[in-house]
Amino acid sequence: MAAVGRRIRIAGRVQGVFFRQWTADMAKRLGVSGWARNCPDGSVEVSASGEPDAVGALIAELRRGPPMAEVDDVAIEEIAAEPGRGFSIRH
Repeated sequence: MAAVGRRIRIAGRVQGVFFRQWTADMAKRLGVSGWARNCPDGSVEVSASGEPDAVGALIAELRRGPPMAEVDDVAIEEIAAEPGRGFSIRH
């Protein structure tokens, strides 16, 4: 099955609650590559590439977020899948 790519923007109380690290840990467990970064508007942006089921599972987890987070909105955009290079946190 061909890899898919998604750009996900998560809004709510998602900064200062270890959201990016939690996302990186979850992505690595699921075999998804990409990155996560904080945005100036208080949201978190995630780029995710991998098998469709794995990316879908990551998105489902992002809708919940880590224990301290409060996810209000998740916006998803299709992007070209990038070759797997692990998952990083961008600053």
